[in-house]
Formats: sequence, C-alpha cells, structure tokens
Amino acid sequence: MFNRLRNRFLLMNMVIITIIMLVAFSSIYVITYQNTKRDIDMELLRVADFYHKGAIMNGGKQRQGQDGNRPPQQKDDGMGPFAERSVSFGLQTDAQWNLVSTDSRYDMDDEFYAAVLKKAEAKPSNSGRFTLSDTRWAYSVQLGPSGYTVSYMDVTAQQKILTNLVYTFSAVAVVMLAVIYATSRYFAGRSIAPVRDAFDKQKRFIADASHELKTPLAVINTNADVLLANEGDTIASQAKWLHRIKSETERMKTLTNDLLYLTEMEDARARTIFVPFDVSDAVEGVLLTMEAVIFEQDLSLAYDVEPGLTSVGSAEQIKQVVMILLDNAVKYNEPKGEISLTLKKQHHQIQLAVSNTGAGIPAEHVDRIFDRFYRADASRSRKQGGYGLGLAIAKSIVEQHRGRISAKSVPGERTTFTVTLPLETKK
Repeated sequence: MFNRLRNRFLLMNMVIITIIMLVAFSSIYVITYQNTKRDIDMELLRVADFYHKGAIMNGGKQRQGQDGNRPPQQKDDGMGPFAERSVSFGLQTDAQWNLVSTDSRYDMDDEFYAAVLKKAEAKPSNSGRFTLSDTRWAYSVQLGPSGYTVSYMDVTAQQKILTNLVYTFSAVAVVMLAVIYATSRYFAGRSIAPVRDAFDKQKRFIADASHELKTPLAVINTNADVLLANEGDTIASQAKWLHRIKSETERMKTLTNDLLYLTEMEDARARTIFVPFDVSDAVEGVLLTMEAVIFEQDLSLAYDVEPGLTSVGSAEQIKQVVMILLDNAVKYNEPKGEISLTLKKQHHQIQLAVSNTGAGIPAEHVDRIFDRFYRADASRSRKQGGYGLGLAIAKSIVEQHRGRISAKSVPGERTTFTVTLPLETKK
C-alpha cells in the first residue's frame, strides 16, 4: 500500500516537473528561434538590397566570372560586413528564369548556380529557405526591369545554433529527469516514512489493546459460566467468582480510562491553557503522598528538591508524571532497594531525575519503553497490574509542556528517568 502511495506521489511529481521543463525549454527555444529568424531576415534584406542595386547599376549586361572582376560601382557599396559575417551571392535572371549574370566573391561553378536558381524558381516568393549539400540557404527574390534578382545567404551557422539548442535541451532534460527521479524517489520515501510509522503504530496499538482486553474478558466470561453452572448456590458461597469479575472489570476500567486520557491529551494540545506554577511544590506534594507507599514496600527513599523552581503548564499533569515515575520505581525495584529523586535547575531548564535499583532495562528495550503497551517484561508487568501505558502518558504530558523525557539503565544496577522542562524566569 505504501509503495503504491510512494509511486503515485513520485509519478505526480515527475509529471509536474516534466511539464514545467517542457514549458520552460519550449519558451526558450521559441524566443531563440524568433530572434534568430529576425536577425536572418534583417541581414537577408540588406544583402538583397545590395545585390539588387548592383544589378540595376550593372544593367544585367556583365556576368562576373568572365573577367574575374566585380563592377567598380559595387566595391564600396557597403557589402564588406556581410562578406565577413556570412557567405552570400546574387544571381540575375531574365523573365524566364534564365541565368544572365552572377555577383559573387566565391568560386562556385555553373552547376551550383543552376541548382540554387532552380530552388528559387520552384518557390518564387519574396523569401524562402532550402538545404543543398548539407548547407542551409536563405534567399530573396526581387523583380527588376529586365528580370529577377535572387540573393542568397548561407544560414547554416544560425541553423546549427537552433539544432544544438534542441540537442542541449534534450541532454539536459534527460540528465535532470534522472537526477530529479532519484531525488524525488528518496524524498518520497522519506515523506511516506512517518505515515508508515504512524500506520504501523496504530495497527500495533489496536492489536495490543485487543490483546489486553481479551484477557479480562475471558476471565469474566469464565467466572460467569461458573456462576451459571451453580445456580442453586448462595451469593456468599460464590463470592470469590464475583470478586474476580469485579477485579477484572476494574482493570478494564483502568485501561479504558488511560486510553481515553491519552486520546484527550492529543486532542487538547492546541486548546490547553498553561499558567506558571511551582514545580518544586508539585514534586514535594507527590513525595508526601508516595512516601508511605515506598516505606511500606520496604524501600528506602532519598530526595533533593531545589525550592522555588517555576515552569509554565499544568501542575496536576506534572504531578501525574512524577507519580508515574515513582510508581514504576516501586514496581520494578528489588527487595530492600533504593529510590532517589532530584529536582534542580540546570542552565535554563528544570531537571527532574527519578532512579531506582533493580533488574534494569535491557539496552534493546530502552528506546521503546515509551511506546503504548510496550513492556520489557510483559509477564511481570501483568502481575504488577500494568498495561504499558504509564510511560506513554508521561511522555505525552512532558512533550505537551515543551519538555523531554529519557531513560538510562544499567541492567542489574540502576535505572534513571530524566525529565527536562523549560524554566519560567521571573520578570
């Protein structure tokens, strides 16, 4: 599914880029073609005027090539620049298109003159173009008193400019499309990756939630069957089955409440109103609540809370984060283990660290313990009554407060959760 999505995105991107390139290259070519055509037409006009004036002055009576000299009247008539820029010559014919005289500075035979004259005779318009022996010629026909004056100019160089432009555009287009394809494929994959990850997490979330609900539902169903099988017994004699049903419904209630809480937090991020609050007081309040529970579990507690640390957010939500971290420290500690909590200012941030002794978290699980329903030791977590949602809730709350939460564990020694929150500076 995601490969198809990526390919569609890639195809759409390539089509759009190809259309843009075609429009851009076509525009450049049309502009270049029009400019080249205009330059050719202007130069051909000047060449035609030169040879037409020469034909009138010569009266069509002399054919150059008989004595090898041009008529004296034409030597200083401004043709020098044209001779330098391009090959050109003029032919004078009678009314029946018979060649009368030539005006050329180049050594060309009669067969060549006859061939180019035949091209002009076939299409006797004011101007035209043809190709002869791999040479591109432009010509102009003017009617004189005794016949036609046909002026020719070599435009092969100008034609090569347009041809080379097409080849250059084609080569550039192929290279650019290859580069754009590779780049687009890379970024298309990168763009699809978050969608794929979100989809995979959603699938895993649904599967995990279904699995977690399946166990208590199976227990409830089994105990209900036992009750139905002993219809004649009193409620007191069947109390243990009812207590199990009650216990499982409480677990399901806790699970659904946690899921609803996570969903509400994600939906409420944009509309939550944060206010300044004393983080130190919030942490100390949780410590007072948890202190008895910790000592009841035969664990030692050491804490160091720097007073007067203020942040912006929800005090109740931060208390919930501290409660989750301390609750995890109690659940996953070793007998007669230790729990420590520190809250201090570090640079322009507030740093909360909760650590505990115990088995620790394997390195391959550290990066995933904040995922929903993820537990490094699933069997132990179920015995403790956990669903793997506590740390996911803590992470969501911390990120909502523009903070970060991380875990560091040395298996068999100590596990530490660190929370950083922005410090509210007093004005």
